[in-house]
Amino acid sequence: MDKRGNRRKHAVRDKRARNAANDKPQSRVALWGKRIALWGGAMVLLGALFLGLAVAFAARSLPSFYQLKATQNAQTIVVRARDGTELVELGPSYGKWLTSREIPQVMKDAMIAVEDRRYFSHPGVDPLGLMRALYTAATGDRRVSATSTITQQLARNVFLNNNRSLDRKMREGVLALALEAKFSKQQILELYLNKVYFGGGAYGIDSASRTFFSHPGSELSTAEAAIIAGMVKAPSRYSPTADVDAAVGRAGVVLRLMREQGFITASQAQVDVSAVKLKKEKAQNSVRYFTDWALPQLDLLLPETFEPIEVWTTLDVGMQRAATTAITANVPGGAQGAMVSLDRDGAVLALVGGTDYVETNYNRATNALRQPGSSWKLFVYLAALEAGYTPEDRVVDTPVTVNGWSPRNSSGRNAGEINLRTAFAYSINTVAAQLGNEVGFGTVASMAKRFGITTPIKTYPSMVLGSSEVRLIDMVRAFAAVSAEGYSVEPYGIVKVTTGDGKLLYTHEKARSTQLVPDYVAAGITDLLQTAVATGTGKAAQIGRPVAGKTGTTSSNKDGYFVGFSSGITTGVWMGRDDNARVAGLQGGTAPARAFAAYMRYAVKDRPVQKFDTDLKLPEWQLEPDDEAIFGDPEDYYFIDEQGNLIEPGRPADQRDDPFGVDGERRPEDGQRPLPPSGGPRQVPAPLPRGADGAPQAIGDDFLDEATGGASGRRPQAQPPRQPSPRQPAPRPVPTQPQQ
Repeated sequence: MDKRGNRRKHAVRDKRARNAANDKPQSRVALWGKRIALWGGAMVLLGALFLGLAVAFAARSLPSFYQLKATQNAQTIVVRARDGTELVELGPSYGKWLTSREIPQVMKDAMIAVEDRRYFSHPGVDPLGLMRALYTAATGDRRVSATSTITQQLARNVFLNNNRSLDRKMREGVLALALEAKFSKQQILELYLNKVYFGGGAYGIDSASRTFFSHPGSELSTAEAAIIAGMVKAPSRYSPTADVDAAVGRAGVVLRLMREQGFITASQAQVDVSAVKLKKEKAQNSVRYFTDWALPQLDLLLPETFEPIEVWTTLDVGMQRAATTAITANVPGGAQGAMVSLDRDGAVLALVGGTDYVETNYNRATNALRQPGSSWKLFVYLAALEAGYTPEDRVVDTPVTVNGWSPRNSSGRNAGEINLRTAFAYSINTVAAQLGNEVGFGTVASMAKRFGITTPIKTYPSMVLGSSEVRLIDMVRAFAAVSAEGYSVEPYGIVKVTTGDGKLLYTHEKARSTQLVPDYVAAGITDLLQTAVATGTGKAAQIGRPVAGKTGTTSSNKDGYFVGFSSGITTGVWMGRDDNARVAGLQGGTAPARAFAAYMRYAVKDRPVQKFDTDLKLPEWQLEPDDEAIFGDPEDYYFIDEQGNLIEPGRPADQRDDPFGVDGERRPEDGQRPLPPSGGPRQVPAPLPRGADGAPQAIGDDFLDEATGGASGRRPQAQPPRQPSPRQPAPRPVPTQPQQ
């Protein structure tokens, strides 16, 4: 028994030992499991504590409900035309604030159905949505793609940016929880529906309703509410003004979700969304080119302000419409067009920067740098006129080479001797090259700068044909200065700026005008510009009243220009391709000139016909020298009759009353050199004075001294060179084929 008992004891002990050996690893796993659970629970509790503290701190830091109601995220700018007509409203438009009771229930239901179906059951963050967001961030490209709750969207719109990162998502969640802790569900929904962006500059349902349906948000129907709720996901894509079909399709999705969630009945879900009447959109396409140019100037004109403002501009609604039509109707296929029109004081009446602002908002009227072609000859001829040329002066159209450059006329022919007026009217390149070489290419560049060209100007010989790139608005400014008889013109587009309640913040003051060239130079260039339209390359710009202007065409027909003025309005037109490719048949005297004429007929219709001042009142240094200063008083002259007899000075007054003398022969006029008469008065000649050698002389020493500036008997001193006088025009030769 003892042995058997011992064996049992040993067996039990061995079994216990084996069990203890088997139980040891299980105890470690359990121990670590307990530790992990303990630490995990502690971390969760600590995280919850930190989250609670963060939410509590955020809730205490949040503005009050009434402060949030009054907060606007950006400035609203209403742009008005010169007659006060509203052109466009830029920036956010908030409309009227609607309280929770004023917001239609169907609008609340539509927004909850499509954006946050568990809105009334979550604490600001949807746990299921959050898990999806965290999973996407962990497995994807760090972008959080889950849909936010209405409370999270409100937090993002009011306090954060749209950066789609995990960090921003976490802060958004904290703020959402804080909002839910501080405000009621109805208050949050009221804030959201009055602040969320719906596209078209509309913030809040009242602004959206007025923008898209022309009535207050408190009057929204089921179909209209569905359209507005559907736009939140992608305002630019689902806006009814951008894509009606997309807006209608998205509204159908909203109605289906509302029916599925029990907000509306099946029959209500069958509403015809396509029958909703949309607000007719204003024609704002080309106006935006003008506002893009004018509104940035507010940074310089106004002190920093964030309150809503109204900007009164110089733009004329009718002229802007006429300019847009003139460009789109005449621009060649595949090309772009631009137009700038200035009033006599520099006010921008119309500005078109392209054929379609929606397609491309690049402003070719104010930003594009293109070659002006022969319209640049304005500055060449201005410099020549200032140097002493007149429209009647003779020049020679002949092959010429200047510093290795040999320009040619587009016709390939030369007209020979012509006057300056003809050379300009028919845009003769060889004459422009000679004039530029004579007055100096640097002088031409200086003249262009003087008239407002702001871009760099090259001074090699071919610059006279418009090889330097310019802005259209600068060229129009230069021609406007000619229209203003040589006085500077400063383009401007803003007349005044007021706050929404009418407080004046800025008013335009007339810019100081300076005389850029003498009157006779302005008159001379106007003479040339008028002839270019009347008989030269700009015939297509005629509008039935005096027009002065100049065409311009660059090599290979890449650019077409026409700039001119009539009745105080100066207008410039450019056409070409953005890629600088050739445009078949494009010349300044074709499409651009026709667009100019189409616009100007409307622009000047209510203005009196104005004739140009082309009367050349030349300065003394350009006139014939004063004969009296050289030859003395005409009454002291000796005259010779046709028989060769001298007639002494100081004849009786009765013989001087008749300008033709006693026998009908004309006497010399004052200030003219006396010419031998065909028949003179018969008088006995006075004894001739005698010189130092005793020989008789026709006139006395005193007169010789006065006439020659030296002592009698000495050789007359050389006279200073006399300026060439304006010559009488010769018969105008038949011009070569006009070039531009």
